[in-house]
Amino acid sequence: MRYFKHRIYGALFKLFKDTIIKKNRVSFIVDSKESFKGNLDYIQKEFENRGNFEFHYFYKNKLSIGSFRKLSSSKFIFLNDNFFPLAFMEFHPETTIVQLWHAPGASKKFGGSVDIQNREILEKISKNTDYLITTSVNIKDYYSEAFQMPLNKIKSLGIPRMDYYFENHDVNTLKSNFLNKYNISSNKKILLYAPTFRDEEKYNNVFNYLNLEEFNENLGDEYILALRLHPKIENFYKNDISDNGNYIDVSDYESEQELMLISDILITDYSSIMIEFATLNKPIIFFTYDLDSYLSNERGFYYDFKKTVPGPIVHTSQELIDVIKKNEFDKSKISEFLNTQFDLIDGDSSKRIVDFLLK
Repeated sequence: MRYFKHRIYGALFKLFKDTIIKKNRVSFIVDSKESFKGNLDYIQKEFENRGNFEFHYFYKNKLSIGSFRKLSSSKFIFLNDNFFPLAFMEFHPETTIVQLWHAPGASKKFGGSVDIQNREILEKISKNTDYLITTSVNIKDYYSEAFQMPLNKIKSLGIPRMDYYFENHDVNTLKSNFLNKYNISSNKKILLYAPTFRDEEKYNNVFNYLNLEEFNENLGDEYILALRLHPKIENFYKNDISDNGNYIDVSDYESEQELMLISDILITDYSSIMIEFATLNKPIIFFTYDLDSYLSNERGFYYDFKKTVPGPIVHTSQELIDVIKKNEFDKSKISEFLNTQFDLIDGDSSKRIVDFLLK
């Protein structure tokens, strides 16, 4: 039977379906690594500003009677990612379930847009979900397809994690601490290289395509390269991704947002990190050494990649070096791109979401 373990999960949860709702209980569904937790932290912070709420973290991969009871008695439940057992769980009519999703905007196709086989379960999940939050009305149709969600449940209120950039950060101190941590000269600029994973394993070792020796020879006096690999890369590449040359591996650095805040330039490829980084109005370069293969064989985009991305597209180490040396970036492409991804860019996304739910 398809989704057997998810159905078992749902059957166990039904034991608690008649639990009395606690109107001040807010639950967050997370995995054991607490991946993509940023949105949830900001929502919790906003509820804390509103009164005496209590909070419960429900871990997907831990079966606990006490945790099931707290989840079933919650007034509000927030998700940051897909949770297939939700399709088979029964909740009290007074419970409001909100999918925040962990990334802003719409870039690579995902969910039901590409996974036809799982559309049925996504549709069941959507019936159990009251609201799906997005960053713009322009992308509602994409999210409707990806989550198999009716448009009337999709609310363009922003993404809570973006509130981070409107807090009072001392960027110079953060950057200085970062450079000291890795024993890097204080005058270096940071090039954040954040590639995504590929289904085709051979393209996942970035150092097969980025000549680090040439890179440092041309740019090493001014820049340091900080590599941040996608957290799922280990599922797509079984060998070591490293180089003996001069760079720093920040794949395990706790705050991706802090890295973006202190970096001077982002180098990426097809990763949705570019949507968030674009809000900082700093240069982005798209190092797409496998572009033709990726566009032909991977899941595709919700827009024309070559015409839309907010920065120059390069295919070789030398092209990448040349673009950085010339320092010629068209900032107007960034603003045009952001207009398709966000209705508002401010520090009030969490406030709008909680206002909407409480009213």
